[in-house]
Amino acid sequence: MKRIACAFVLRFVIASGLAAQAPGQVAGQGRGGGGQAPDPRSAGGGQCASNPYNCVDAPNPLRPPDTVWLEEMTWMDVRDAMNAGKTTILIATGGIEPNGPWLALGKHNYVLRANCDAIARKLGNALCAPIIPLVPEGSIEPKSSHMITVGTISMREETFQAMLTDVVHSFKMHGFQHIILIGDSGGNQAGMKAVAEKLNTQWNGSPVVAHIPEYYDYASVGKFLDQIGVTKEGQAGDNLHDDPGITMNMLVTDPQSVRWDARVKAGKATINGVSIADKAKALETGRKIVEMRATNTVAAIKKAIANKGKAGD
Repeated sequence: MKRIACAFVLRFVIASGLAAQAPGQVAGQGRGGGGQAPDPRSAGGGQCASNPYNCVDAPNPLRPPDTVWLEEMTWMDVRDAMNAGKTTILIATGGIEPNGPWLALGKHNYVLRANCDAIARKLGNALCAPIIPLVPEGSIEPKSSHMITVGTISMREETFQAMLTDVVHSFKMHGFQHIILIGDSGGNQAGMKAVAEKLNTQWNGSPVVAHIPEYYDYASVGKFLDQIGVTKEGQAGDNLHDDPGITMNMLVTDPQSVRWDARVKAGKATINGVSIADKAKALETGRKIVEMRATNTVAAIKKAIANKGKAGD
């Protein structure tokens, strides 16, 4: 009986001791486990002393992938890309909102997947942060604007700006020199502008933080489609939260996002009188849209950087 009691006490003491440790110290986790001071050489989520791949200057054992997306890279890939001069980061904001019967709720996020990639590659010295999919879409309660429709996710303006601030601040701390904000929806613009101006002023342009309103210019997309003969000025529309420019931009990222297969089978593969039934032709137009928007946005980004993030010529 004595031995059972002693064993119970021993187990209780061990459990209590583990519970009293900081969360990162249990089972060898954390940057400074075992009560030791953190090793400044440690990176990658583990201790340098435990594995050489956790050391901040460890050589990358693999060839870097052909991607500009931060979330698809390892920490070593990002480190090496920055050391090679990729010190511009693009923060793109999209949305989850209703877009008629044919388009997925994440319309703006699908558009940004193609466009941020193209912008970063055209700049040559940039990476894309993970797309921020949740943005202001109207009052949550009482419901207003897009929140009237089921499936919409909205954020309060103060929440949106607080999140953007933390994301931008994270990239500042990692050494990015140019932090660029672009948004594919109207409700995103004011918050991005406010955050960029506040932080750019607070940090005195080091790093440059700039919102690029020129990216969100769907009027130029409409004019471009008129110019290349896809649409005609004054052409009647379907009165949906959709248009050929949006649809074909999304098609580049994922045909399923515009329900291409189902629409072709149902005889519904048109928008505002423009057919997308010929997938190759629609994709070609979509890629032209992406290229045009990337070219215009890159020019605006370079101008903003030259102005140290300040508005004006």
